[in-house]
Amino acid sequence: MQIDFDHMTVENDILEELKKIREAVTPKAASPAPEPKGLVAEFKDFIGKAGVLGLAIGFIMGTVIGRVVTALVQDLIMPIPGAFIAGGDWRKAVVTIPVGNGMSFGVGDFIGVVIDFLIIAFVIFVIAKFGRKAGLK
Repeated sequence: MQIDFDHMTVENDILEELKKIREAVTPKAASPAPEPKGLVAEFKDFIGKAGVLGLAIGFIMGTVIGRVVTALVQDLIMPIPGAFIAGGDWRKAVVTIPVGNGMSFGVGDFIGVVIDFLIIAFVIFVIAKFGRKAGLK
């Protein structure tokens, strides 16, 4: 009787690989649940991991920047075109169409809001651009 050692080596290698695969796909026992923390410790984890503090600061800064930009637009930029319009306050401009009892469209206010939005969006873009250059995310 002659033993083929090359054939047995290949079979052993295959068996070893199959054992590794079985270990990899066999479900592991669940890790024990973490011990309950105190309310203060859980709150600190929440603040640190969720970035709540950064979100709150961003919200507050966004609100303040929005007010500043709105004041810039309404108080410094918009009076310029208002000086060239006969009534002066172009935001109150209304277009009326004589259909039925008349339909009035507040185009001046709409155009003013669109201009406000574009200026605010540009200011936020510039702030974000400089923030990225400074390494902020």
